[in-house]
Amino acid sequence: MENKYEVVKALLKEQLLTHAIKPGEKLPSIRAASELWSCSKNTAIRAYQELENEHLIYSVPKSGYYAVVRAEKTTTSAIDWIDFSSATPDAEVMPYKDFQHCLNRAIELYEDHLFTYSDPQGFFTLRRALEKHLAHSQIFAPPSQICVVSGAQQALHLLASMPFPNGKSAVLVEQPTFHGMLRSLELLGVTALGIERRMDGIDLDELERHFRNNHIKFFYTVPRFHNPLGASYTEEQKKQIAMLAQKYDVYIVEDDFLADMDTDEKADPIYAYDQAGKVIYVKSFSKIMLPGLRLACVVLPTSLMETFRLFKASSDSSTAALSQAALELYLNCGMYDHHAGLVRERYRMRMEKLAECASRLLPPQVQLATGRGGIFARLSLSDEVNLHDLITALHLKQVRVNSTEQNYLRLFRRYHGLRISIMQTDFTKIERGIQIVAETLESLLEQQKSNRLHVIDWI
Repeated sequence: MENKYEVVKALLKEQLLTHAIKPGEKLPSIRAASELWSCSKNTAIRAYQELENEHLIYSVPKSGYYAVVRAEKTTTSAIDWIDFSSATPDAEVMPYKDFQHCLNRAIELYEDHLFTYSDPQGFFTLRRALEKHLAHSQIFAPPSQICVVSGAQQALHLLASMPFPNGKSAVLVEQPTFHGMLRSLELLGVTALGIERRMDGIDLDELERHFRNNHIKFFYTVPRFHNPLGASYTEEQKKQIAMLAQKYDVYIVEDDFLADMDTDEKADPIYAYDQAGKVIYVKSFSKIMLPGLRLACVVLPTSLMETFRLFKASSDSSTAALSQAALELYLNCGMYDHHAGLVRERYRMRMEKLAECASRLLPPQVQLATGRGGIFARLSLSDEVNLHDLITALHLKQVRVNSTEQNYLRLFRRYHGLRISIMQTDFTKIERGIQIVAETLESLLEQQKSNRLHVIDWI
């Protein structure tokens, strides 16, 4: 015989899945639910908690429970592209209605503060919420060391342009690395040096030589789920990087843009090993929430905060107040963590599918290296493959891919490869897409072999 709470839960679940209770709609209060189903309040509470654990509803403090939105698939275009190039989050997992609720609540709660200039460092109440949120990732910093910015790209641009207490001017970057950082360094005329990043990390002896012999202001690194490689540093490598930064008075700019994608709860950032205030931690919210909201945060050593505030204020005065207020509510009511869990699981499964298809379908002339999660993988090609011919041929077959050429400094040795992103795909598209890549590669290689056989040497 079913318990009463299971009956209540089953009835509610059916209404949620059939949209009798519409996505985003408020559920009956605990008191109303207990009267409606002739049960105790404790029974209603347990039923609601079970549904919340299944991510079908979420609670908003002092407001009640709401139905989580599950986005419907949009109508596909006439040409159904397989997009391995995009780093934009999948529209199907974006919490539009949930965040709309937070925006509406933000207007109700903060109406006096939303349409005036605010602190360039960000709402204090949001920074306090971020303090709690970041602590789960072993980032322990008070609100005074946290700055809210208009996207991680803004933070990187400001850090590249501002002076640092160590009096140095060059920036060391991994090769390859995030193209947005390279673009900022080039536009600002900053001297940029490169160090090779592989799937197994970097040469720490070479890193030490750079720190010791060059005028390095900071080392920019993406330690977790690297863009474009998808690789992650080991715990020991992160400890060594933090130690070298302290030894040679070099700052570390840690771009942890996929922190919420990590399934390993013990995988700490470099910041957690910093004993000397040399690590600047940058976290974006774009891959979990809506990229257009342009929200990220930076945790800075006290020695850098005043300069960063000055540069931030001269850049945009303050980050959009409405977005800040909505993010604060989204964090505090627990919706962010729930949604992050759903997104993390979906992308994890896609990465596993990608690895399986690559090992089964790709020819031996190429290798696809995947990390233990994230959203990117690197497809390495032999020199006999003409990269631009491959990209063009795939485009004609409605498969979008990106070369990793844009991820290198102009004079650094570039390795033949494609960045494969799973953000805009599903299992069917991954299977079909990798099959098309394999067939196209084999066709190009056969064509090149045939051309070589028909070359005539005139004497």
